[in-house]
This record gives sequence, structure tokens and C-alpha cells, in this order.
Amino acid sequence: MALSARDQAILDFERSWWLIPGPKDRAIKEHLDISATQYYRVLRRLSDDPEAVLYDPLTVRRLQRSTSTKKVEMTAAEGEDV
Repeated sequence: MALSARDQAILDFERSWWLIPGPKDRAIKEHLDISATQYYRVLRRLSDDPEAVLYDPLTVRRLQRSTSTKKVEMTAAEGEDV
């Protein structure tokens, strides 16, 4: 299934949000008219979507690496608590 216009807009925003002055959560609301929670929920889904990889491979792979790194860090932190 092809990406929706909203999914494409979210990937486009994620690719270049750092060029927008101010906090990211405010820019999400202003540019996409969704909450930061909704934004990150869609990003998580898109990071596993083959259509998203075809649309913007660099951004999606960066998201996948970031998610992998966070999982490894959380697992390591859990092991330290024991």
C-alpha cells in the first residue's frame, strides 16, 4: 500500500525539522497539526514500513538505527540494576 500524503509529510518533516527554529514539538503542531505523541506513533510505524523505506531510505534507516540504539541502551541499563 502506498504511503498517504500525511505519512509523506511526516517523513519530510523528520528529514528537515532541525532547520525550523524553536522546539520540535511546537513545530510538529504548527506544520503538521498533530500532537507530538501522534507524530512519534506514526514515525514508529513508518520505521517498519517498506513503502516508507522506498520513499525516504535515509530518514527511515536513521530512525531504525535510533530505535535499535535505544533498545540496546535500555537492555544494558536493566542489566545494571540487578
